Amino acid sequence: MAWPDPRAAMSRTQVGTTAQTDVAYDAGLRSFMLKVYNYMASGVLLTGIVAMLFASSGMAADIMLGGGPLKWVIILSPLAIVFAMSFGQNKFSTSTLQAMFWGFATLMGLSMSTIFLVYTGVSIAQTFFATAAAFLGLSLYGYTTKKDLSGWGSFLIMGVIGILVAMVINIFLQSTMMHLVISAIGVLIFAALTAYDTQRIKSMYAYVAGTDMVGKVVIMSALNLYLDFINMFQFLLTFMGSQE
Repeated sequence: MAWPDPRAAMSRTQVGTTAQTDVAYDAGLRSFMLKVYNYMASGVLLTGIVAMLFASSGMAADIMLGGGPLKWVIILSPLAIVFAMSFGQNKFSTSTLQAMFWGFATLMGLSMSTIFLVYTGVSIAQTFFATAAAFLGLSLYGYTTKKDLSGWGSFLIMGVIGILVAMVINIFLQSTMMHLVISAIGVLIFAALTAYDTQRIKSMYAYVAGTDMVGKVVIMSALNLYLDFINMFQFLLTFMGSQE
């Protein structure tokens, strides 16, 4: 009587187990990324609603176009929250980070309300949908590409720092040409960051899957993609926005 080779049976078992593990991992990854995108999209939506309501109420014109201290509180508070979330994410609970994220999105809405005072609603909507289309394409590329984008990181961070320095300098120069150059470079940098951050977030799942860190990583990842989207939108508005 011929007995089956036990090594063959073991091999089939291992293959089956590996396939099941891969399926479970892929399902977990899709769920993880969906949560990130849901948070990010909800944050952008909240920012837009707050900005529109604040501008239509007339308070944006009174506060944001004036020179009072409340204007600077509104402008600088989102930056303070980003730094607090970035450096304190290990100390804060998931629920605290959630509250900070929604607070950040709300304050960004108050800060960005001035675009409704400067640009037409139609041009804002057109720029938003153009940004959304670009973001989806770039994020899909970052998610699906086999190319390692990690090498972009240091270059893109240097680019962001360079843009911030140039923007501060242009506050004093008030150069229209420099503003256009900054905006063009800004669109390119945050477009690249969208693909880079998407791939980085996807790879992070392997390290946090099944741990208590998943919730925190979802929120911080949504914050990164939110910043990519909002910055790309604002720089693109320079070219697509029609002033009132």
